[in-house]
Amino acid sequence: MPLIQGGCFCGAIRFSIDAPESHACICYCHSCQRSAGAPCVAWATYEKDTLKIVQGVVHSHRSSPGVSRGLCSACGTCISYENEERPGEIDLSLNALDDPAAPVLRAHIWTEDKQPWTVICDDLPVFTRNSQ
Repeated sequence: MPLIQGGCFCGAIRFSIDAPESHACICYCHSCQRSAGAPCVAWATYEKDTLKIVQGVVHSHRSSPGVSRGLCSACGTCISYENEERPGEIDLSLNALDDPAAPVLRAHIWTEDKQPWTVICDDLPVFTRNSQ
């Protein structure tokens, strides 16, 4: 498996991961929309112990009960998402990866929250809530 690398917008944080994703999706939930200021966020799930922060410090923000989001405190880039219901896993924002197209997207999730002007126009499975 090739080394996956990424970081924040300003370059203060750099990370690497040497493992394949177990899942990748586009999430339309209200929480992701609000935290990113965007209509959706694409995520890839990895085993947490394979993630290495090689530069900087990821600030952890408790965004809702049981959920922490990892951010760059300098530029605000959302790096990660962790849910206590999935211990040992971490979701990384695809747009924080140097190659955001590397993970294979598998689904659209939480589409019950998507904005009415957002159009899904691919053949990926669509789930009203979570796919897992």
